[in-house]
Amino acid sequence: MTRFVTRLAAAGALSALFVAAACAPKTNYSAPAPAPVAAFKENANWKPAEPRDADVRGAWWEMFGDPALAALEQRIEVSNQTLKAAEAQFAAARASVRGSRANLFPQVAAAPAVSTARSSANRAFASFHDPFNDIVVPLDASYEADVWGRLHGIVEAGRTAAQATAADLETARLSVHAELAIDYFALRGLDREQQLLNAAVDAFAQALDLTQNRFRGGLASGADVAQAETQLETTRVQAVDVAVQRAALEHAIALLVGEPASTFSLAPSPLTAAPPNVPVGVPSDLLERRADVAAAERRVASAFAQVGVTQAAYYPVLTLSGAAGFESSALGSLLSTASAFWTAGPTALVNVLDFGRRRAANAQARAEYDVVSAEYQQTVLSAFREVEDQIAALRVLEQEAAIQDRAVAAAERSLALANNRYRGGVASYLEVITAQSFALGNERAAVNLLTRRMTATVLLLKGLGGNWRAALLPTVAEIKN
Repeated sequence: MTRFVTRLAAAGALSALFVAAACAPKTNYSAPAPAPVAAFKENANWKPAEPRDADVRGAWWEMFGDPALAALEQRIEVSNQTLKAAEAQFAAARASVRGSRANLFPQVAAAPAVSTARSSANRAFASFHDPFNDIVVPLDASYEADVWGRLHGIVEAGRTAAQATAADLETARLSVHAELAIDYFALRGLDREQQLLNAAVDAFAQALDLTQNRFRGGLASGADVAQAETQLETTRVQAVDVAVQRAALEHAIALLVGEPASTFSLAPSPLTAAPPNVPVGVPSDLLERRADVAAAERRVASAFAQVGVTQAAYYPVLTLSGAAGFESSALGSLLSTASAFWTAGPTALVNVLDFGRRRAANAQARAEYDVVSAEYQQTVLSAFREVEDQIAALRVLEQEAAIQDRAVAAAERSLALANNRYRGGVASYLEVITAQSFALGNERAAVNLLTRRMTATVLLLKGLGGNWRAALLPTVAEIKN
């Protein structure tokens, strides 16, 4: 009868716990809603609509049609140390999730022990004083019943944090690829400037020969010769100086592809091609294309799950534990029926008084949730701004490039006229030098504009998230494995 009452009481306690669990407040997570944006302001009335999907197909850098750039970009995936570090962080996050999930299952441990002891004959109720052996082969098991969802909340917080880390990896990958493209086009722009300066040096050397011949024939002054020499040497200095900037960019690219700068080199290839048109799409798509936005949202989800974990701390912790095995003083009788033992029973841990510790932990978790929610909204706003910035930059730079092309053409006509006037003896050499300076300066400005347009295009593709989509985030099953 006593045993029946004990079992009935235990069953009643368990039933009460599960009823309380059913009554515990539960709130489903929903992602913060960013401010709605109908269209990109800077994209209005700029480029005509194109009858194609706004998605970037394949590797985004292939839009530039540069095989050398594509080959370099492919080397990043296997050689870049920044990406390797980010991949290791994601691997650590996945391992942490697997560790958290292990707490959902019973924990079983075995601790065999052999000992020899002798009790004191002078202790209270001593029965014997002879040494004795104690051989124990136990199997202990414990299981925390996740009645309030605390353990599942920890797993969910870890899982969403791991997804955020995976998105961080994609953000790092996009940043490294974009940095390589920017450095590459800057280097190719310098190659084009080098080409212009080398051609100018050749032209100025010929002009100096002409001026010296005219000086010897009495048709030019010594001042004209000095001015021609100054123009030539100044341009030579500029041509040499370009090599310093190019070397720095070449070394930066070597670092990105994971190769020592001393063994890496790129053959000169002047930048000439115009940037491709980038399909922008609509702002609502941007939230699905940006890995940093996805990472921020996953951190909100993780913080929300952590709030639930701290909320569950208000309820008792129910643990089911037991032990079974064999214990004997002699090895020969260890596995006999009489040596067997077992224990089993539930334990409820109730926090009676903690002086506000749980309340403080819950308040801290809620505050951290508010922090990451605000950071998510800020990340979304920053994403919109980055796209608007680069659309505006491309629009303005395209207009500026058209004007600059006209300036280059005018400077070339002016230089041709100045040379003809000088040869005809109706203009001083100062007019020629001035025309040469304007022509070279405008040509270099045009190259600089082209480089800036390529950079803005790369930054726009980066702002659009490249070819990434939120659907590419690892699933729960992928994180578990």
